[in-house]
Amino acid sequence: MLQLKSFFNFSSAYQNNEKIILRDYLSLERTKLANERTLMSYIRSAFYLLLTGIALIQLDDFKNIKFLGYISFGLAFIALIIGIYRFRKLNKQLMIFYDQIKDLEKN
Repeated sequence: MLQLKSFFNFSSAYQNNEKIILRDYLSLERTKLANERTLMSYIRSAFYLLLTGIALIQLDDFKNIKFLGYISFGLAFIALIIGIYRFRKLNKQLMIFYDQIKDLEKN
C-alpha cells in the first residue's frame, strides 16, 4: 500500500526562499515539457492497448482468447486515467512553484 501511495505522490510541500535565476526557470520549463511528453506516452499506450483489444476480439479462429481483448480494454482505460491523474497532479504542483516565483519577484 505504501508503494502505491508513493506512486501517486510527487513531492512534499517545498518552499523556495532564494532568488530564482535563469537556470531555475529553464528547469521548471523542462519539467513541464517532460510532464506533457509523459502524458502523451500514457495516451499512446492506452491507444495501443485499445487497438490490441479490438484485434483480439475480432479474431474468429481464437475464441478462447477473447477475454484478453476485454482485459486490454480495461488496461487501456486504467492507463489513460492514471496518465491524466499524474499529469494534473504534477501540473498543479508546478503551478505552485510558478506562484512562488511570482511572489519572490514582487519582493
